[in-house]
Amino acid sequence: MSSTNVYIFDTTLRDGEQVPGCKLNTRQKLVIAEKLDDLGVDIIEAGFPVSSPGDFKSVEEISKIVKNATVCGLTRAVKNDIKVAAEALSNAKRPRIHTGIGTSDSHIKYKFKLTRDEIITRAYKAVSFAKSFVEDVEFYAEDAGRTENPYLAKVCEAAIKAGATVLNIPDTTGYCLPAEYGEKIKYLKENVKGIEKAVLSCHCHNDLGLATANSIEGVINGARQIECTINGIGERAGNTALEEVVMILKQHPYLNLDTNIKTQKLFGISQLVSEHMGIYTQPNKAIVGANAFAHSSGIHQDGVIKKRETYEIIDPKEVGVTQSAIVLTARSGRAALAYRAKKVGYELTKLQLDEVYTNFLRFADRKKEVKDRDIHEIIETSKVYQQIISA
Repeated sequence: MSSTNVYIFDTTLRDGEQVPGCKLNTRQKLVIAEKLDDLGVDIIEAGFPVSSPGDFKSVEEISKIVKNATVCGLTRAVKNDIKVAAEALSNAKRPRIHTGIGTSDSHIKYKFKLTRDEIITRAYKAVSFAKSFVEDVEFYAEDAGRTENPYLAKVCEAAIKAGATVLNIPDTTGYCLPAEYGEKIKYLKENVKGIEKAVLSCHCHNDLGLATANSIEGVINGARQIECTINGIGERAGNTALEEVVMILKQHPYLNLDTNIKTQKLFGISQLVSEHMGIYTQPNKAIVGANAFAHSSGIHQDGVIKKRETYEIIDPKEVGVTQSAIVLTARSGRAALAYRAKKVGYELTKLQLDEVYTNFLRFADRKKEVKDRDIHEIIETSKVYQQIISA
């Protein structure tokens, strides 16, 4: 792997599906998995095979159809989990078992009722057992975000000795600040013996709205894999949004970090996932929201009409959106009205525009948004209508 390449690990079908009420059947998972493979994601986490017969079947079937990406199955640090995952992944061209255990004092004391040394032993044994089935084993240190760095480093060293190829450092509760998470990755990079044998991975949750920022800070500090979901869906407040981290890296070339994602397909797969999961994507969602490239303020509209880059740092076509949207509201100016009127067939002179604009404002004050059909009515009821149509 190039030192500038960042692997994109998509967990839409596992962590993303943990959203209440968003259960996908096997057919739906297969449709999404094919699109993820086509999108260019490097790893598809297909599910948690031991959790149910349906999830086992989904992982098994996804393993058969994915042509390019690594297919990954999640497990706990439990022998039967790992054995079942290996069975589900048996048809994958590039199988990966993702196993791990909680490492924070909260998890150790209250969830597992073990000692720190016992956690290290279980981590080592889980990775070793997974390694007996597949070469590619990812280890997750659950709640690493709230785990003391020196102890986390010891756990990671044990996982590497057991054969882990990837070390997942989850901010499971979305607690870390970006600087803290970046420092954690940097600490591991500098203090874990054998770290050159494994890829550090960011798995950040969005409880405080920092998942994307934390993931970016993680790769800046040496991580080379980001675990994310389409539209940022996932447990509680969600996960790192795939489309956000990919476009951040693309729009900031000085970071010298690349992904293999075909960005022109982002909007399409966003809509596909939203439709299959029945989750409404908020209009102001970065990159793929309905308003991501929509402008309703007169000042912004005038700037975008003159030169798109004035108020847009991304060309909509780069993410699969046809064009920017000039939305007419009572906040819109003459430039926007003239632009939209021209789109529906009216070439207005300055004097005609002044008269039509007055009529437009009266109309716009009564509606949230002025549509194309409304423009016809606005112009047809203006005093200068006969001048316009006879021109």
